[in-house]
Order: sequence, then C-alpha cells, then structure tokens
Amino acid sequence: MNWLLVLLGGAVGALLRYLTDRAVQARHDTVFPWGTFAVNVAGSMILGLLAGAGLAGAGSTDVQLLLGTGFCGALTTYSTFSYETLRLAETGAAFLAAVNVVASIVAGMGAVFIGLTFAQVIFG
Repeated sequence: MNWLLVLLGGAVGALLRYLTDRAVQARHDTVFPWGTFAVNVAGSMILGLLAGAGLAGAGSTDVQLLLGTGFCGALTTYSTFSYETLRLAETGAAFLAAVNVVASIVAGMGAVFIGLTFAQVIFG
C-alpha cells in the first residue's frame, strides 16, 4: 500500500511540476529558470508544513508518503535546478547562475521555515 501512495502522489506532483514550469516560463521572457524556482520553493513550503504537522502529531504516515515523498518528491527537482544552473553558466550568464543558486537556497530554506511555522500555529 505504501508504494501506491508514493506512486499516486508522484504522478500528481510530476504533472503539476511540468504544467507549472511551462505556465511560469511562458510569462517570463528571460533565460532565468523561474518555473523550476517556483516549484522548488512551493514544494519546500509544502514539505515544511507537512514536517511541522508530523512533529505536532497531526500528520499520518500515509499523508507523509502521499504528499511528502510522492507529491513533493516529484514536484521539486534538484536535477533540473542543477542542469539549468550549469546551462546558465555555460551560455555566459554566470551572474544569473549564481543568483539562481543563492536565491534557490535562501528562498527554499525560508519556505520550509514558513511552512514549519505555519504548522506550529495550526497544530501547535
């Protein structure tokens, strides 16, 4: 049963990542990977919320598998982030590559913190 929860969450997360990336990139006329940035930050916030719920005893193992492992695991993408950052650097946009690294880490960590804090307020 566990694998089915991960599979279902992953299917939804992967599709949402693709659709979100395409929608965000279509609205920005730049080489900066805004779509990947958006899904990674959003996924970090969701995972922070789930972790906070789990720490408060409000998140079941099934929810963690479905949303944390499956959905967030497929929604967020370290490999695409790495590839897009490398492509920026290789094509002469080294400054944007550095901005992508720093902004992704800062925004991702901030989003996890916000998610955890929000969970503490809700479930605390």
